[in-house]
Amino acid sequence: MSSFTHINASGEANMVDVSAKAETVREARAEAFVHMAPETLQLIVSGQHHKGDVFATARIAGIQAAKKTWDLIPLCHPLLLSKVEVQLEAIEAENKVRIESVCKLAGKTGVEMEALTAASVAALTIYDMCKAVQKDMVISQVRLLEKTGGKSGHFKAEK
Repeated sequence: MSSFTHINASGEANMVDVSAKAETVREARAEAFVHMAPETLQLIVSGQHHKGDVFATARIAGIQAAKKTWDLIPLCHPLLLSKVEVQLEAIEAENKVRIESVCKLAGKTGVEMEALTAASVAALTIYDMCKAVQKDMVISQVRLLEKTGGKSGHFKAEK
């Protein structure tokens, strides 16, 4: 197992110096799920939710969150993302919403945290918009699906 790159010899947390790293194209995909009652999901799918288009709002929130990851996670670098995509899918047979995010850039550090933040905040936004009709929704399975680029190479999560 690798050592933690954010911890110095004295055990203190610091931002990693990436100035000597080569720029490469980097991409990451992440997902999250929001489990809810069938009635709540139907409000979203039918467009009858009193707060408006839940998926559109969650998509924009996820995109904004990816762009602000450096401001939310203390040791993340500010990045010039070239792509942020957030897709939402209602899985009615399982009473849940699947969120998938993709972040991409040409840079010196990866975009895994940005993809994870986008998926997480989109899920939180769904919860926020629907909490008036259901408070016991469950956000689950937030994970990195895949990353490419950089020194550590390609990673793909098992199904």
